[in-house]
Amino acid sequence: MSRLLATLLYALAWSLARLPQPWLAALADTIAGWWIRIDAREARVARRNLELVMPQLDADARTALHRQVLCTTAQQALETMRFWTHPHAENLALIRETHGVDLFDAAIARGNGVIVAAPHYGNWELLNQWLAAHTALAILYRPPESAIGEAFLQRVRADGDGHITQIRAGAAGVRQLFRLLQGGGVVGILPDQQPKVGDGVFAPFFGLQALTMTLLTRLAQRTGATVLFAYCERIRSATGVPGFDLRFEAAPAGIDAANPDTGARALNAMIERIARRDPAQYQWTYKRYNVRPHDSGETSPYANTPLQ
Repeated sequence: MSRLLATLLYALAWSLARLPQPWLAALADTIAGWWIRIDAREARVARRNLELVMPQLDADARTALHRQVLCTTAQQALETMRFWTHPHAENLALIRETHGVDLFDAAIARGNGVIVAAPHYGNWELLNQWLAAHTALAILYRPPESAIGEAFLQRVRADGDGHITQIRAGAAGVRQLFRLLQGGGVVGILPDQQPKVGDGVFAPFFGLQALTMTLLTRLAQRTGATVLFAYCERIRSATGVPGFDLRFEAAPAGIDAANPDTGARALNAMIERIARRDPAQYQWTYKRYNVRPHDSGETSPYANTPLQ
């Protein structure tokens, strides 16, 4: 039954993704406006995050950025449906320029394994497809609670050549990542998801303490793998035709430190630098600061923005 429902969900995504591009852009604007009008969860969480990380903005500037964030969030979701249901070669044709690919090629040539840290910036699903077109790739992911969602993800992220392996987050998955990296493999990780308590440390992110994963640092420190940051950045186009620039950047010093606090600080500093390139392209609808340091006396800053 889960597979059948996932197939129906895929058919819906397939149909929606084939609307003309101007219609999709208008739909993204409509979705964003609807989120704002009904004060949806996405609107509330994004508003609170912007209040936390950009207190220097005046009310008008923050309101404008808030709407841009929601428009981009809706646009990213619609783009992803396209990428999941169109041939990968067609999707990759939307990448206009590449930067730093020599860093990626050199890292693979060294044979020590490569960790691609892909923040929630731009469109990370298009990045996955580019990586899979160039090498075998293992993606660490947090499985959905729904069996239907799990079956859907398995279908849409698969590629015809079998170059993408999805690895569920967990102890068994982590052991698999270590083995892959020790064998010179390439692993993709979304580094800005809040880990479980006990699986991370607190480190500054936009000036606030955020519970931050230590897995990436441990993988790099224990395997000697090269860490690169990568993202597909959306290009603003007056014509409305979508386009992206693909960028690879070397990880900052300390990313592979034996001290997890040092690694977490380096990780967050790099993610923040990328997010500041165009704050509207970062995922601000995520409760990044929900867990607070146990001895701080702080409560969740989202207390008035509950999940629905």
